[in-house]
Amino acid sequence: MSSSDPTAPAPRPPAAVGGYAPFWVLLGPDYAGKSSVLTAVSDTTGWAAVSYDDGLLDPGLPLISRLRDDIVPEALRGAADRYSPDLVLSVLQTAVVFLRDQALRQPGSEPVLVDSYYYKILAKCRLAGLVNDVLFDWWRSFPAPRGVIYLDTDVRTAWRRSASGDRLNRFEHYGARPGREAFERFQADLRREMFAEVRGLPTFVVESDADIDVIARRVEQIVRRNNDPDPDLVAADPVPA
Repeated sequence: MSSSDPTAPAPRPPAAVGGYAPFWVLLGPDYAGKSSVLTAVSDTTGWAAVSYDDGLLDPGLPLISRLRDDIVPEALRGAADRYSPDLVLSVLQTAVVFLRDQALRQPGSEPVLVDSYYYKILAKCRLAGLVNDVLFDWWRSFPAPRGVIYLDTDVRTAWRRSASGDRLNRFEHYGARPGREAFERFQADLRREMFAEVRGLPTFVVESDADIDVIARRVEQIVRRNNDPDPDLVAADPVPA
């Protein structure tokens, strides 16, 4: 019997026999280099990398690329006047559900790396005043990852990677116009919100000021040493924020 409750957990998409492959979340602030690290780890290990970013998104999924390039930017531009918070959240939720579906449908038993899962979008929504706790509770009901790897990035480095603000979008800073102070405050608050969201999960912090290949090797080592589901075999304790 189907439920009419839109917040009820959706049927799980096709996954490996006996469940789904173990997945890990790569999390970090804006301009942390997550896509580059995901690509490097995937190229080295053959592990699946789940993301809606260019270079990682299957070109056979044009709905998601159009969502990323056209629909989400328009929704964020109109969030203050043209579109209600619930409508904007509904658009963003499409990206969240896509990441969940892709994380759970990967075959086999090899680890899967997921770009941010729902954690970063939820944290940004809260900072932007886009809050619907019914939706957020549904997101939090999704299967938990085996662990979280946080790419810690100095805000000065992130600002430089943003071309001193020229590349910023409305979901990366406070206020209507990008500026360094608005960016740094937003990123500091984003870090706090993301760590609060993953509290209770095995979380490992990796500094992202090294070469991509060095960071990728560190990420691979963390996953290999801590991928066993038996908590007694976890090789390291969660790292506090």
